[in-house]
Amino acid sequence: MSTTNLAQLLLQRSSDRRDLRVGTVDDQILLPDAVRIAAAGAQALQELGIRRDQRLAIVANNSTEYMLVWMACLLSGTPVALVNPTYPPELLAQMLERLDPAAVFTDLDTLPATLRTFSLSTARAWSPVDPQSSPGLDSAPSDLASFMHTSGTTGLPKFCAQTHEYFLRLGSAMADALDLKACDRMLAPLPLFHINPMGYGIIGALCAGADALTVRKFSASGFWPAVREHGVTALALHAPPVEILKRATTTADSGDHSVRTMFYADREFMSRFGIPVAVSGYGSTEAAGVSHLHRWSLADESEIPSNASRFGGQTRADVEDRLDDDGQIYVRESAPNTLFAGYFRDGAVDPSRDEDGWFATGDLGRRDDEGGLMFLERAAESIRVKGEFVPIPYVEERLGTIDALTDLALWKKPGELVDDDVVLYVVADSVPLESIRDAVADLPVFMRPAHIARVATIPRDAAAGKVQRRLLHDQQVLSWTSMS
Repeated sequence: MSTTNLAQLLLQRSSDRRDLRVGTVDDQILLPDAVRIAAAGAQALQELGIRRDQRLAIVANNSTEYMLVWMACLLSGTPVALVNPTYPPELLAQMLERLDPAAVFTDLDTLPATLRTFSLSTARAWSPVDPQSSPGLDSAPSDLASFMHTSGTTGLPKFCAQTHEYFLRLGSAMADALDLKACDRMLAPLPLFHINPMGYGIIGALCAGADALTVRKFSASGFWPAVREHGVTALALHAPPVEILKRATTTADSGDHSVRTMFYADREFMSRFGIPVAVSGYGSTEAAGVSHLHRWSLADESEIPSNASRFGGQTRADVEDRLDDDGQIYVRESAPNTLFAGYFRDGAVDPSRDEDGWFATGDLGRRDDEGGLMFLERAAESIRVKGEFVPIPYVEERLGTIDALTDLALWKKPGELVDDDVVLYVVADSVPLESIRDAVADLPVFMRPAHIARVATIPRDAAAGKVQRRLLHDQQVLSWTSMS
């Protein structure tokens, strides 16, 4: 890597390719102009007395201003937390109290008055300055650049500390896997507080010198028109939007697009929409952003399994992995600053690794015949029947083919013995019992739902679309149906 921090990367790319564009598709800005505006923002932070040993936060929806403020934080050398703006005000207040930021940039009006807040639109008032003297250019590779939080399904979301080198390694790995070129236009249409759009998409594109674009809000109906209109050639997606696009759009909708590579897609998505190459992977904000990567080609479609989105493949060169006796995935960095720095707790960063440097991911996996890693599910969100773990995504994908089901999620309740009973939660006008039986008839008995609970809605994370399984028990059940 020719640069040692993200601030240097911004300046290097703005010099290498002066026509490189960043921002939302409907509000693009040249990177050299963006960097000069962000440098003024860094200067403004200094004038406010904000120090590099403090923390900043962005609590906002995607916008070009979001990216300008993020760049200003990098150029100032002060790490910035990227926070989900859709969380309830009470939860945001608790999270920010623990983070104790020196300032918060936001587009909300519901944050506590005790916080020092600035409107995200402030970025548009910054008068461009020369960025060459920005203090963030001196950041060490091991200095913190950012904090991203976990989903918090088992408690208050935890902030993961990430260094500059963490992002440079992640971005370079993703750019290589996607074979990104400076002529590419990356679209990362998901909320930027996630590692996928920010780490894989935006920083991955900048590492390759490609355009780095996002959207204000993901929309299935607006997705393909934006891809075509703006000449997008690369995508950063994940499971929920891929499934949404498969259900809500057609080949005709995608039209004559220019996408040649993406993270990630299964065989159906690649075939229907004519995506020649896709990259699957495994990782998390803690586990190097993405610790395993595998490249698939539509030209050799026979190699693409139906569950390609869950195939991580081999580890990156700077990561080691192992599985324990229960199948839990552990990762360890073989080069410094590859994994996250740790969880931010009580004003300090806890590395959260064992004495040998292994990080327990809390995920279950298995190996394929070539030793590649296949992600199965969260260990904390597992269902065990007769000693066997039920592969939740696999069963859900099988049941997801039933048209009468508007939404569904697999979960559990205590069985009569020590095992769990599998419960299928569905959103439907009525329970299509025979269709469900047909769909699971050839599955092992331990994988089949024992009960069906019809509910009004499946609780999902507002931004990522992930099922919040631990909230399923709180849903009012409209009707119970036994599968026996």
